[in-house]
Amino acid sequence: MAWLPSKLTSALLLIIGVLFHVTYICSIFDIYFTSPLVHGMGQHRVEAPAPAKRLVLFVADGLRADKLYQFHPDPETNELTTKAPFLRNIIEKEGSWGVSHTRVPTESRPGHVAIIAGFYEDVSAVTKGWQMNPVNFDSVFNQSEHTWSFGSPDILPMFAHGASDPDRIDTIMYPAEYEDFGAGRRTSTDTKQSGDASALDTWVFDHFTEMLEKSKTDPALHKKLHSDKIIFFLHLLGLDTNGHSHLPTSEFYLNNIRIVDDGIKKVTEQLSAFYNNDGKTSYIFTADHGMGNRGAHGDGHPDNTRTPIVAWGAGIQGPNKVNPQGHDEFSADWRLNEYSRNDVKQADIAPLMASLIGTHYPVNSVGELPLPYLDTPDSFRAASTFTNTLQILEQYHVKQELKRRTEIYFRPFPGLTGEHSPEAVKAQVQALIDAGKYEEAEAECAIVRNLCLEGLRYLQTYDWLFLRSVISAGYLGWIAFSLNFILRTFVGGQDSRLGPLGAPRTRRPIANAASAQEKQAVNILSAIVFAIFAIILTIKQSPALYYAYVAFPIFFWSRVVLDRRELISAIAKTTQNYGWVKTIGSVLGYIVALEILVYSYFNRGILSVCFMFLALWPVFLPAAVQRNNTLLMASWSLSCLGTSIFTLLPVEIGEDKMLILAGGLILTICGFVSTVIVPGITADPQQPNAAVTARNVMMFQTGLIALSTVIVNDTVRSLAAHEGLPFLNQTLSWIILFTTGSIPFVYGARSNQHYLLRMVIIFLSFAPIFILLSISYESIFYFCLSATLLSWLMLERKIYSASEMQPLSDTLYSEKRGLTGAPSSSSAGSSSSSAAKGSATDYPIRGLTPKDARPAIFFLFFINVAFFGTGNVASLASFSLQSVFRLTTVFSPFFMGALLIVKILIPFFLVSSVFRVLGRSLDLPPFSLFLLGLATTDVMTLNFFYLVRDDGSWLEIGTSISHFCISSLMVLFTILLFALSDLLVGRVLVPALGEGQRKKRS
Repeated sequence: MAWLPSKLTSALLLIIGVLFHVTYICSIFDIYFTSPLVHGMGQHRVEAPAPAKRLVLFVADGLRADKLYQFHPDPETNELTTKAPFLRNIIEKEGSWGVSHTRVPTESRPGHVAIIAGFYEDVSAVTKGWQMNPVNFDSVFNQSEHTWSFGSPDILPMFAHGASDPDRIDTIMYPAEYEDFGAGRRTSTDTKQSGDASALDTWVFDHFTEMLEKSKTDPALHKKLHSDKIIFFLHLLGLDTNGHSHLPTSEFYLNNIRIVDDGIKKVTEQLSAFYNNDGKTSYIFTADHGMGNRGAHGDGHPDNTRTPIVAWGAGIQGPNKVNPQGHDEFSADWRLNEYSRNDVKQADIAPLMASLIGTHYPVNSVGELPLPYLDTPDSFRAASTFTNTLQILEQYHVKQELKRRTEIYFRPFPGLTGEHSPEAVKAQVQALIDAGKYEEAEAECAIVRNLCLEGLRYLQTYDWLFLRSVISAGYLGWIAFSLNFILRTFVGGQDSRLGPLGAPRTRRPIANAASAQEKQAVNILSAIVFAIFAIILTIKQSPALYYAYVAFPIFFWSRVVLDRRELISAIAKTTQNYGWVKTIGSVLGYIVALEILVYSYFNRGILSVCFMFLALWPVFLPAAVQRNNTLLMASWSLSCLGTSIFTLLPVEIGEDKMLILAGGLILTICGFVSTVIVPGITADPQQPNAAVTARNVMMFQTGLIALSTVIVNDTVRSLAAHEGLPFLNQTLSWIILFTTGSIPFVYGARSNQHYLLRMVIIFLSFAPIFILLSISYESIFYFCLSATLLSWLMLERKIYSASEMQPLSDTLYSEKRGLTGAPSSSSAGSSSSSAAKGSATDYPIRGLTPKDARPAIFFLFFINVAFFGTGNVASLASFSLQSVFRLTTVFSPFFMGALLIVKILIPFFLVSSVFRVLGRSLDLPPFSLFLLGLATTDVMTLNFFYLVRDDGSWLEIGTSISHFCISSLMVLFTILLFALSDLLVGRVLVPALGEGQRKKRS
């Protein structure tokens, strides 16, 4: 570690922290979401004649199972009717049906990959784009003789790209601009369909009809259409788009189901006529994912993971009314209890399609052939099951050999050894099939197939123990390393006058520092340990990131060992000054508070309970604080109670125009009041024009708030009337967003403003953006949270003033100083004595004490509230996509996601800015409180790391993964936002304590 500076600074610690957390966030993907794909497997298919010559796959993007199967009130008669009469008739008379269970992330790309390729793509692939493949994979389309696909440009290209024969897959797509959530779309006849995305599905059905018509005059196409092993893929995006635009409970969504049902009926009749009713066409209808009540998807909520599957035609089993099975409470109101419900995993659809048309099974598929859907001879069923088993067994064999070659000591999966070895299994099942014992062969295949899947799981998680141990050591090492720095630098007090970044102003010998020989020994030992791990990782052919995973804990713990004497000295000094009881009590209280925040991820209501207790905080304050701060304490209590309401409200809310208007009105009134009061109480007598400028800027900001409110309400009206997003409103919204967002960076960022004026400027700057992106009570939450934060800042300053027994001045700049530690520019023209007072160079900066744990934990608490005040902690999907429709309605997942993240981060800006000012108000080095929060928040991350689940319901799995990712990202967000807050409030002026003698600090 000789390459590191001899003395660690806060800036270097932050750089290390950023690198560490960026690297370790990737660990969740290496542990839980490594790509399951391997290559080099042989292909397998059933040699017997297939029951079908062709297959039609309908995928209704974003269709929930319950919405298809339920009965819904008729708008005219109010009688309960089905929205899909044709599919319901299929269920009752011709085919099989059930629920297809998807996996997280419930997005279009992973869902289609599972359906068509038969494997569950790792979540990281979603971040690499919807249209191109991050890794090559096999699919049923690739194995077909020819595939015609119709639909969205976001889905179709990914199955054509990388196909073994590019001419084998035809893609007929509409333009991307048709995917507009707000405006109308054009069908093939260029008729405008105002606000209804079902036109996208009509386009697909129309172009399918055009293809059949074209074949009458195109001999080459006619010949292809009469080949065996062909597939028609109809991707129907209308339901997904209508669900995002109007919610899945809307008439638009439900009527779209009827349009899809009518289109499927038309396609079925057309193909029957086209092929002269030869009975060789199989049909499968399903969905890639569902949709939550807020019009979003992506997480593991059952509304997103439960999709319909209906199959009929050649080779498909008819309805089973003799012994109906599979029903539960979910299907109780579907009126289908007399027909067997056959649920499948989404990946099971791929082997079913391959079996029906007789293609090779996709080599990467892990789907299990759903036998209840097959209506074929027993010999074909047994052969199909055996082929499915061989294909999965082939994956296990290849994956095992790859793992065996990279392990020093390989432990094979015990379930597939001995009598269940691959060779023994093949011989045993083949013998049963040859003897005509088909049911026994199917049963044996089911056992072996499950063992294969367990074996694949075993190999997929082979390195989990090693990785989890390393990652745990890394997080614990970071906590120890950063706390060690904080205690030595901000508690140990090597110099009572610390520099701006916590480095001592003078370089004095440190009595407890490690000797040169000790440093050399520790560094050599660290190098040896890393070399041993590097050799192991090289043999294992591990990715480059694994070396970083190992390097961080070795570095952290070696530094802790080297600085142990200084650490012990700092702890001893703290306990000597404040006593063991007070010190240990502060530490335990801090840990308990962190665990409460962990629990709040599972129950948002705990945040409201915390607010209610915090509202009583003024009752326990010292009498000196209570005496003259009644109004401030009342403001704190009321704002806490007001903010507590929002974490009790349901996250699944619809658009509410009245609440949007109320929020805009409250913020507008707040802007006017602030314009009248704040410039006056923060005025600098030496700069009389500054107050006038501040008042003009604040009046302009208030005008933007009012204009934003008017624009949003008119946009909501227009979208509700299905008139689309008005161009004028969209243009003004973008102008407001860029204008108001730039104000805090243009005005006052490089000059010394009073902290209160600066905080109000920032508050008013982000208010119009929050209004533009609101769909309900978010603007009211923004006001309540801002009031709470400002009250917290003022109250902490009063408490510190009382503890130091000195008054504060919030109106005069008599002892002003900037956060950077430099004298303010405005004092340049004052007298020499005044300049001496205003200089921060001679102003003492104190070290951290146990009582500073309170503002640090408050900061983490407000970070949680800022992020989760209007959404569900489990997923960003709970933040409605409707909020971005004021700015754009054309489908663009990353662009819309970026706007959504801007909305979510705005409260972060306020929290980090207030916390930045608070640290300086308490005479602490700028990074000290922030570093304390940063160092300890990984206690929460470690909790979530061990709470990650890979079993149970998809909701539990998805929620546990989301919690870890959110907690980890929160650290990075905090680092970046603290840097931004330094830009926003780094030069503000914080009136200091009086000039009288302070209490002595040890």
